Amino acid sequence: MVPFAGYAMPVQYPTGIIKETKHCRSQAGFFDISHMGQCLIVGDNIGQELEKLTPSKASELNVNKQLYTVLTNTEGGVIDDIMITRLAAKFLIIVNAGCKEKDFKHLNVNISKQCQIEELDKQALMALQGPAAAEVMMQLSEPASKLKFMHAIETDIHGMPCIISRSGYTGEDGFEISIANNHAETLAKLLLSFEQVMPIGLGARDTLRLEAGLSLYGHELNESLSPVDSGLAWLVRDQQHYLGADKIQSQLVQGAHKKKIGLHIEGKIPVRENTQVFDSNNQVVGVVTSGSFSPSLDKPVAIALIESDNKETTLYAQIRNHKIAMHKVALPFVKHRYHRS
Repeated sequence: MVPFAGYAMPVQYPTGIIKETKHCRSQAGFFDISHMGQCLIVGDNIGQELEKLTPSKASELNVNKQLYTVLTNTEGGVIDDIMITRLAAKFLIIVNAGCKEKDFKHLNVNISKQCQIEELDKQALMALQGPAAAEVMMQLSEPASKLKFMHAIETDIHGMPCIISRSGYTGEDGFEISIANNHAETLAKLLLSFEQVMPIGLGARDTLRLEAGLSLYGHELNESLSPVDSGLAWLVRDQQHYLGADKIQSQLVQGAHKKKIGLHIEGKIPVRENTQVFDSNNQVVGVVTSGSFSPSLDKPVAIALIESDNKETTLYAQIRNHKIAMHKVALPFVKHRYHRS
């Protein structure tokens, strides 16, 4: 157990990070992610208000549909990456644990007073991820089990009201469940009662998202990097009225100075975050933002941000006395298996 964003969080359970990672890829993993921040927004024109703060078309979000996007600052940097879920009469926003305070302040300052923001500090959040997740969910909530990726539903599990979305942070099919704190332990025990489900700690959660090539705030995303710098140009829509729009829209036309890449590492030594990346002329061309051993591939992998004009297929890192070759590969390292059909 370690301190994390004001919570005591498990790095791993007795099975260990490697087994937890492989179990989530082959069956199903249970994650307690209640440290994430949640809030509800009710009122008029919520989608249009959110479009002042994000580069995505929140106003076009249909009921029971989700959107992954970012909050931007006036310089086009990323304040946080967030999930927006439109429900029948409200919007649910989920933010990163370490960004809760600044995110909620940013929303309260910048969103019209026609909208009311309620922080859900008595609401838990749990994730069920892996190829067996739908089979388990079918026995808990049949309507939720039939959702498509990035869709949500207000429902209940054994009489406990909850909001369930078909989404997650592992690259696998799965669900996230927002539920009142007083039901959290009951739900956790219920999920873990299924033989397919194993509890997963922070270590394997990070390994799974790295294998899936997904960005992590504070690593691939921060307030000095735009979403275009961080490989998220796909979420930027052609609109001009959000914070930092001038810089971000110009980058879409002219290109960014950085690009996000995947790296397979030669040998068994992992290349960790903040390690400099060199080209064949021993010139620094970037930095590793995330790196670890991949249990699914049985080799070290890394994500790096490098100069966008670099064309070399092999780059290098210096770890103590070792010069380590790193080969560019397409992301994700492990193919996504979201349920889209």
